Amino acid sequence: MRNIYIPILLLFVVTLGYSQKGNPDFNTNYKNEVSLELPQLINGVYQLSYERYIWNNFTATLGLAYKGKEGLVKISGLDGNKVKTDEIFYTGYQIVPEVRYYLRQTSKKMLTGFYLGAYFKYSMYKSQVEGTYNNSSNQLYDFEFDTSVSIASAGLMVGYKLPISKHFTIDFMIAGPGSGHYKFKFKNEKDLPNEFYDDFNEALENYSILDFINSDFRLSEVNRRSQFSAFSFRYGIALGYTF
Repeated sequence: MRNIYIPILLLFVVTLGYSQKGNPDFNTNYKNEVSLELPQLINGVYQLSYERYIWNNFTATLGLAYKGKEGLVKISGLDGNKVKTDEIFYTGYQIVPEVRYYLRQTSKKMLTGFYLGAYFKYSMYKSQVEGTYNNSSNQLYDFEFDTSVSIASAGLMVGYKLPISKHFTIDFMIAGPGSGHYKFKFKNEKDLPNEFYDDFNEALENYSILDFINSDFRLSEVNRRSQFSAFSFRYGIALGYTF
C-alpha cells in the first residue's frame, strides 16, 4: 500500500508545478465533469464518473466501472500439499456514488481544490476456480467452482482536484478509509468428498486467494458461502473534463 503513494505524490507535485507555471484562465465555472480513473486501467478496470455541482460547494458523483479479465495484476492460485488451483481471473462491475464538499479557500473554480467527502461502493465479481485435490487416501480429484463475490463498502475520503487547463483537471484521491462487507458464494460443479471442505478452508487460512480473506472465511459442504466485514480503503487518480 505504501509503495502506491510514491507515484501519486510525484505526479501531484509535478502537475502542481506545471499548473502554477502555466497560470491558465480559470474564470469559467463549469458545473459538470466526466472523469476516467487512471491507476485502475492497469488491472483492466474501466471506471467513468459523472460529477455535478449541486449547491454551496457540494457536489454529487456517480461512478460506473467494468472489470475485464485483462490486467497486469494477477491473483496466483493455491499451492498446498492437498489443494492446488490455477491462476484466478475474475470479471465484474462497480457502482460508486459519492458526495463531496470543496473547501472554498482552495477552490479556483467549481469542482476544484481540496475536498472532503463520503462514498458508498458496491462491487460484484464472478470467477471460475479450478484445481486438483489430493485426499488423505491419496486419491486425486478435479474440482471446479463457479464463484461470486459481492462487496459493499462505505467510508470517508479526502483529496485534491487540480485544474490543469480550462477544461481538464486531475483528481488525486489521497485517502478513503472505510468498512466493507464481503459475501462469497461457491457453486460446486463436480462431486467432492466431505473432507475436501476442511482441507480447502485450511489452505485458505495458510495462503489467501485475495488479500482480504482471513480467518473469518469458512466454507462448508452444506452452505457453500461465507461473509464477513473488514477494513476497506480507496485511493486513486482520475483525469477529468469539465463542461
